[in-house]
Amino acid sequence: MSPHKSILFFLLVFITTQGFCQYTDVINSNRPGVSRSAFSVGTNVAQIEVGPYIVNEKRTPAPAYEVSGFGIDFAARYGLLFEQLELNIEGAFQNDKKTFNSTFANEDKRANFKYVTLGAKYLVFDPYKNAEDEKPNLYSWKANHRFKWKSLIPAISVYAGANFDTKDNPYIAPEIEGFSPKIMIATQNNFSGGWVFVLNLIKDRIGTDQSDFQYILTLTHSFNPKWVIFGEAQGIQSDFYADNLFRFGGAYLLGKDFQLDTALTFNTKDTPSVFNVTLGASYRLDFHKDKEVDNGTSAEDEGKRRSNKKGKKKKKDDQDTDDVIKKGKKDDIDFGN
Repeated sequence: MSPHKSILFFLLVFITTQGFCQYTDVINSNRPGVSRSAFSVGTNVAQIEVGPYIVNEKRTPAPAYEVSGFGIDFAARYGLLFEQLELNIEGAFQNDKKTFNSTFANEDKRANFKYVTLGAKYLVFDPYKNAEDEKPNLYSWKANHRFKWKSLIPAISVYAGANFDTKDNPYIAPEIEGFSPKIMIATQNNFSGGWVFVLNLIKDRIGTDQSDFQYILTLTHSFNPKWVIFGEAQGIQSDFYADNLFRFGGAYLLGKDFQLDTALTFNTKDTPSVFNVTLGASYRLDFHKDKEVDNGTSAEDEGKRRSNKKGKKKKKDDQDTDDVIKKGKKDDIDFGN
């Protein structure tokens, strides 16, 4: 069995596994890094993530050149049918000028989509589902921040999508056009103290001359419910392009449905050197509703039902107490006779 077929078979096996999802009261954005969270946005949640950026690349060895310009990356995400399922479309459009530093210097103005990908992500395993020990301890700061061995077990999701590349695109290998598959495995660990670790393993543009393998490692830390910082390493390996990129930045939660972010991207080589600055934002339209419980009522109705049940029990206890008092009075009267 070929490596590509092995990966596809592995993904299909995972997709058939029952998974769970974790809807959050605040926006769950993939920004400001480029890795993908293992969790979906939640059913009936529509989310837009955009990030204008500035490009600055310089190659020193021959053929020497410089690239300067700007671009914007974007993503639209939607939770459909199941809590575990997310549909999304992602892409990046770039406009720049490539200047060759040679005896006969010339310029090449470029503008096109670096990629446009339509895909679906499915959460196949969630170790935090129904985890009672994940609830915060209101009486112990130490208990909330101690290391938990269970946190080493990651949430796991799988992704399958298709790239669409136009003919004569200056940002991809020659003769590539049309659709090509993309697959990914995404894992996520939520550690105590506001630390989150995300790992992505990606096989992109499968079957083309620019088929590449990527890994992305992202570590984020929240100081409080509003501020988050992150560090990220991305490795890219293909016959067309290879690099190791590093990113640092942070995000600020302006509201439960709105996030602002910024990041710096750079590498450590000169073929070419890379330095990008990104400013981004994420916004969601939250139409999520709790699913119905087994008895056919909503979560809200279930809460009312339990409350009423407690009330009825209390009334019954009060009635039992009255019966005891009445019986005691009757016994007193009978004793007196």
